[in-house]
Amino acid sequence: MKKFSIEFKWAIIANILFLAWMTLEKQLGFHNEKIKWQMAFTLLFFIPSFLIYLLALLDKKKNYYQNNMNWRQGFISAIIISFIVAVFSPLAQFITHEIISPLYFEKLIKLSVENQRMTQEQAENYFNLTSYIWQSISGGISSGVVIGAIVAYLIRTKSV
Repeated sequence: MKKFSIEFKWAIIANILFLAWMTLEKQLGFHNEKIKWQMAFTLLFFIPSFLIYLLALLDKKKNYYQNNMNWRQGFISAIIISFIVAVFSPLAQFITHEIISPLYFEKLIKLSVENQRMTQEQAENYFNLTSYIWQSISGGISSGVVIGAIVAYLIRTKSV
């Protein structure tokens, strides 16, 4: 387990950052009056996510590989972080939708039906905790792997 302690630490930090971002979205009104812009605002979360993976892989490179890490080693580390983030994402989603923003789904359902993007039934099937948990698991793994691959390439030791 010590071999992956850096990945575990940064996965926890990533989930805390996610909860902070959700709190920010809520405070800025993107879960209420500006809810129609929430999806676009959420895309900005890729910036701090990239920063988290950058810091995590730099930490791994410095403190585990003694500043001598190739792309493959960094990429594997990023994959591990992504999977740990995914394991904790159901808890993060629960906290988001039950504590931080308990009316979020209700408001998204109402907006989707009013804008005739979905029927009531379609909206209820899409905007719910179970659906968002599965989306966060798959999205967390896929985006983490892609971001991790890029970061690992950028910080790899060229001579390894």
